Amino acid sequence: MEVSNPAYIDGLKLLARRELSRAQVRQRLLRRHAADLVDEAIARLSEEKAIDDSRVAEAIARTQTSVRGRGRQRVRMEIERAGIDKSTARRVVEEVFAGLDDDALLEAALSRLARRQRSGDMTDDRQRARLYRRLVAEGFDADRVLATLKRHKRDEDK
Repeated sequence: MEVSNPAYIDGLKLLARRELSRAQVRQRLLRRHAADLVDEAIARLSEEKAIDDSRVAEAIARTQTSVRGRGRQRVRMEIERAGIDKSTARRVVEEVFAGLDDDALLEAALSRLARRQRSGDMTDDRQRARLYRRLVAEGFDADRVLATLKRHKRDEDK
């Protein structure tokens, strides 16, 4: 097969460095190439499985959970931010979180944030409010965060 499309070559170079979604590759290629060449390159890269949005979504989800310790909503948002459609994002998040313990992930995030704020004191209302906001921003379910913080407060009150 002929390799005369410079957008295709640039797409391969981009993908050699890291996994990117179709939307990310398209956006980057459009900076330097005409739309028709980019469309042709994207089609070929997809056909050759060099671009696979499901694979990219899984990589994002695993990184967001294992390295960054984030919750479901934040992981889904990060996947969608990469230009991956909502249905793929939801499916991948469900698959990845099926193999995880949500409570353990939340506890680890709480512990990490409490250490960062240099206070493990869950009895201080302002501290708990700060932790609550931060954990919800990290993508954890608000009700689950509230219940966890209340449990920690009860444990420290004993």
